[in-house]
Amino acid sequence: MKYLVVITDSITFSSKGDVDIIDITPKVAEVVKKSKLNSGTVTIFVPGATGAVSTIEYEPGLLKDVPEALEVFSPTSKSYHHHKTWGCDNGRSHVRATILGPSLVVPFVDGSLTLGTWQQIAFIELDTRSRSRKLICQIIGE
Repeated sequence: MKYLVVITDSITFSSKGDVDIIDITPKVAEVVKKSKLNSGTVTIFVPGATGAVSTIEYEPGLLKDVPEALEVFSPTSKSYHHHKTWGCDNGRSHVRATILGPSLVVPFVDGSLTLGTWQQIAFIELDTRSRSRKLICQIIGE
């Protein structure tokens, strides 16, 4: 009989702020490898309301396209009600993070992430300032 195991770990890094897109694939792969599990899933979750986790083809064109697209649906120049509530400047950060989402689940087989050829796991810093981030990685597998 096989039993599922749950392991919780974390990865830490610093961001530059304002739509800094960081390839965290190697860090997530290392966490999965360290777990010594053969197959299962890893959930990557950002605690906080101004960051997002997604997948991307991590190449220079998309590193420009994604911030431009975010600017279209949540412009920097807009006056956000959040600013009035808290006296801050990151209303767009919260809107963008809400739409993109704080987590991603990636399967792994034979200890390797099952990402597509051009697919990487990305953390997207949406806050208006640089941040130190700690993402939670929860691995479920056997």
